[in-house]
Amino acid sequence: MHDSLDLTSLLSGLSQDCCRLFHGRGGFHPRFAHVAIDWFAPVILITFYQDCSQNETLQRDIIHLASLHDHIKTVVVQDRYLPQSPKRVVFGQLPQEPIALENGLKYHLSLKENQNHGFFLDMSSGRRWVQNHSSCKRVLNLFAYTCSLSVAALAGEAKSVINLDMSRQALAVGKENHLLNFTPATCQRVSYLGHNLFKTWGRLKREGPFDLIIIDPPSRQPGSFVAEKDYARIVRRLPELSHPKTQIMACLNSPYLGASFLHHLFEDYQLVTTLDPARGFADKEPERGLKSMIFEQV
Repeated sequence: MHDSLDLTSLLSGLSQDCCRLFHGRGGFHPRFAHVAIDWFAPVILITFYQDCSQNETLQRDIIHLASLHDHIKTVVVQDRYLPQSPKRVVFGQLPQEPIALENGLKYHLSLKENQNHGFFLDMSSGRRWVQNHSSCKRVLNLFAYTCSLSVAALAGEAKSVINLDMSRQALAVGKENHLLNFTPATCQRVSYLGHNLFKTWGRLKREGPFDLIIIDPPSRQPGSFVAEKDYARIVRRLPELSHPKTQIMACLNSPYLGASFLHHLFEDYQLVTTLDPARGFADKEPERGLKSMIFEQV
């Protein structure tokens, strides 16, 4: 139908759990390297990263197949190549409160707004690991965004979680994500700091030491964080926030910095494990995708 892109197979056997159905950036389908297709039951989200001639045909065919499936109620298109990355509903109607369901946990989605929808599917392996390794731990979640890793930590019975992010708006969504999954009493174990990390070390030192520190920064956000120079600043000061048994979950989502970048930064730490890519994110050049590694002090 579309080169080797089998839409019928992609849209069959969908469960309630969210996932990436098609990862064009993985490089296995050059004609569709600019396309991502995600599933957030009952919504299909198509993301176009370029304005290409096949976009309209692909969109039309997905709408046709969606109309044949009772469990697909909506198709949304996001044009990431346009200013503000607008979204538009091209089939059906949006649910009143769209959510992503993953591993029994729920997360709010912003399918009406421009730019990011507030939930990153490629971090599913990280959320699973955090949920399985947070019991009774004091967790620090740096660059928390909408706090999905914090939700996973609390589901894993973390003793406490501190979420830090410069965006108070993102943290507000993060707070709602916790209330979506836990009782208000349980949510009391979670706190939120809407500050610049490099101006908040004193506060974090007073709150520490932590048993698990999550570092999931943007790779390049001028004026806030640029991985090449700022990641090392964090690693140098980690001893101020940790103890000898602290685990560090270090993430890097950059197509131009590979795993060796993290290995070099954490050369004084022991690598515990490297997390597998999330479902649907197979990449012809794995070094270009999300890298997530677990380290401990030697």
